[in-house]
Amino acid sequence: MKIKEKLQLFTKQKRGLLATNFYNLETLHGVLKAAQELNEPLILQLTQSSIEYMGLDTAVKLGRAGLRQFGVEGWLHLDHGGSVDLVQRCLDAGFDSVMIDGSELPFEENIKITADVVKRAEQYGAHVEAELGYVAKLGQSHARQGFTQPAEAKQFVEATGVDALAVAIGTAHGFYKKRPELDIELLANIAKVTPATLVLHGGSGVPEDQLQKAISNGICKVNLATEIKNIFMQTLQIELAGNAEIDLRKVFPKATGQITELVKGKLKIMKNSSDVEIVH
Repeated sequence: MKIKEKLQLFTKQKRGLLATNFYNLETLHGVLKAAQELNEPLILQLTQSSIEYMGLDTAVKLGRAGLRQFGVEGWLHLDHGGSVDLVQRCLDAGFDSVMIDGSELPFEENIKITADVVKRAEQYGAHVEAELGYVAKLGQSHARQGFTQPAEAKQFVEATGVDALAVAIGTAHGFYKKRPELDIELLANIAKVTPATLVLHGGSGVPEDQLQKAISNGICKVNLATEIKNIFMQTLQIELAGNAEIDLRKVFPKATGQITELVKGKLKIMKNSSDVEIVH
């Protein structure tokens, strides 16, 4: 099943589809083991920095080989594509889905660059995600408020033909300094006026009850990155403290295992099986 079809199906079922970033073999195997054990689909995400770190061809082949090895239904997605050039390279490399992030551009310029990417992606049968509103990135202020407005979301999707839209409803990338409070009513109003799949960026650290409310009221794709990096590195630091072991094949598995447990917990939330209030 193509990623667009899966997202549309899960949106109707009020289920979430987890999108996890990976950075190397260990983080990839950690997330895929979780999906395998629970028999759940998964989106594998790569950022520009991860592509530069691993190399585009290596990263793509690693992701594809991992999906086959673990028998997981999954897709490869470019996360936060910062330029049309990078998007084009990823389309040529066979990505199932690409994101063009023009959220910091003026509204009309965001429309223009997104529409360009949508047209390019059509030739590859690829899915396109864009972002509208202010979701604080790493190092940016969490105080600034620039939530996505329903009328602008409707106009943006109609003007671009984009498949998925990351919306700003109270999340941020990186760690939260205080408990996030998502604007579920705003989300529900956005969902009413646009057919695009709605995406939640900054999923790390969002409490379970808020994730479930978001999924029940329109969010389908949920991104997870910071918590993956954090638990991997924290586990490694503990393992390496006062440890003379030099065989990385003996040290890395515990950190990989912690990622698996983390992602299993998130995948269970995505099922959204509990009764959650739907805003009408």
